[in-house]
Amino acid sequence: KIAAQWQKEIEMKFAEVDKLYKAYEAEEILLTEEMKKKRKDEIIAKEKEAKELQKQRFGVDGDLFKKRQEMIKPIQDKVYNAIKAICDKEQIMIMFNKSADMNILYANAKFDKSDAVLESMGYKPGAK
Repeated sequence: KIAAQWQKEIEMKFAEVDKLYKAYEAEEILLTEEMKKKRKDEIIAKEKEAKELQKQRFGVDGDLFKKRQEMIKPIQDKVYNAIKAICDKEQIMIMFNKSADMNILYANAKFDKSDAVLESMGYKPGAK
């Protein structure tokens, strides 16, 4: 929802740039060279501002990335704590994540602790 708000905010900034550019094109023949330069500079500045906002919101370390991390971290911590508790209880030294990019050629089902992790988190395995 917040991403949609940010996207709308950015679209409004780019729409403003487009409006300024169209107005400039319509009035260009009436403007002096100095006025043309001033209007072009204004358009470029507004476009740069819109691009900066887009980068701030949706860039690599932007607000959306940070918001997602903020929302996912408590879930990751809960899963980690459940896994750690099971490993401590059953004296497991290493637990592999089969869903990650690991090549596990064989795993005996009796060693699969996925259901135990879910149960320790209060979920019923197999339930949706």
